[in-house]
Amino acid sequence: MPLLCQTKHRCLLLCLGLSVLVYLAIYVKTPPPESQPQEETPSCRPLSPQCGAFLPGREDGVQWHRRDCQEERLILNSHLNCSSLPSDLHFITQPLSREEEDYPLAFIVTVHKELELLVRLLRAIYMPQNVYCIHVDAKAPMEYQRAVDKLVSCFPNVLRSSRSERVTYAGFSRLQADLNCMKDLVFSKIRWKKVVNMCGQDFPVNSNLELVRYMKSKLWRNRNMTPGTKQPPTMRHRTELQHREFKGSHVAKTGRKKGPPPHHLQMYFGTAYYALTRDFVDFVLKSQIASDLLEWSKDTFSPDEHYWVTLNHIQEAPGSYVNGSWEGSIRALKWRDQENQHKGCKGHYVRDICVYGMDDLPWIINSNSMFANKFESATFPEALDCLEQWHRLKALRQAAVPVRRSWLLGVPTNATTLYVNISSSGG
Repeated sequence: MPLLCQTKHRCLLLCLGLSVLVYLAIYVKTPPPESQPQEETPSCRPLSPQCGAFLPGREDGVQWHRRDCQEERLILNSHLNCSSLPSDLHFITQPLSREEEDYPLAFIVTVHKELELLVRLLRAIYMPQNVYCIHVDAKAPMEYQRAVDKLVSCFPNVLRSSRSERVTYAGFSRLQADLNCMKDLVFSKIRWKKVVNMCGQDFPVNSNLELVRYMKSKLWRNRNMTPGTKQPPTMRHRTELQHREFKGSHVAKTGRKKGPPPHHLQMYFGTAYYALTRDFVDFVLKSQIASDLLEWSKDTFSPDEHYWVTLNHIQEAPGSYVNGSWEGSIRALKWRDQENQHKGCKGHYVRDICVYGMDDLPWIINSNSMFANKFESATFPEALDCLEQWHRLKALRQAAVPVRRSWLLGVPTNATTLYVNISSSGG
């Protein structure tokens, strides 16, 4: 160096030159971020050819394709971008009509697995004027719980239940999970009119507009919907015998008899699913009758199938339906012992309930129920794919606002024509 640097000026130039060479070497070795290899978008399942019977363009031979299948990848991405996530996942980002905006709904969704199913269910029922409470089973894997937290964080009107239960099939914990969400929802700034509950294997059949109109119909405008009837003799063992819940495992009989229900209540038996007025929810959370029945129900079998319907048959409950029975098209279900009514399950049965296959779709759609249960992404994915496309197109055709391209879930062979047709069909 002393030989090269005979003057301070030459030494300075040499140092600068070496610095530039080192910088260039590093720059060439590390390309800028935009030239880094991009992760390939995973290829999607093609829609079943049978699905064409339920989608527009059947007569013209139009073929449909899912736009993407990035649901899990986007949520699990460590660099989650909440500003673009709703658009990337094709969520509807504005109310589709003034009628829906003026009648916000609340949803309770209990989940424990299958992140993709949750994202697709939430996307189907999501509207920015509504509010959503997600209850995640406390025994769900932590990776799943963290993913749900990330998803929830991107939507101001979606929250995770502040308290999680280790949910047991037919246990009191299932009822408590709904109550936990109700306690959170009553503090929401959104003044929702009615609340409905769902599980992670449900999917809507009605659009949000159809749900609103059904809730506002003459029969249900000021009433709770809790399908059920007086407890039949075959179901009395559920509440006349004590049961013990082994959290996260199962419920077993103890062999001991229970005392009578509090307040001389007539016991009813019905579904665990409902549509309840806000005033009724306040009654459930504050009244002594509801509190005493809840306490009494802790050692019963599947208390969510008697709790709501029993309270809805007492005169003092707001929105009660004292003379009601099985009215209310809440769920499209195929029970194994009712095959004479639905002509059999085209998928397979789990706990005597049909997990739907592709050939069950005509029955589901014709049922015109609010929701359908059950779906599995692993065994019969094409059934959910098709119902999802059909449901989204129905909602967009009913829209009273211009339809955005990001709201489309499927792409036909002539996507531009379809987009124009949907955009001009509001109302």
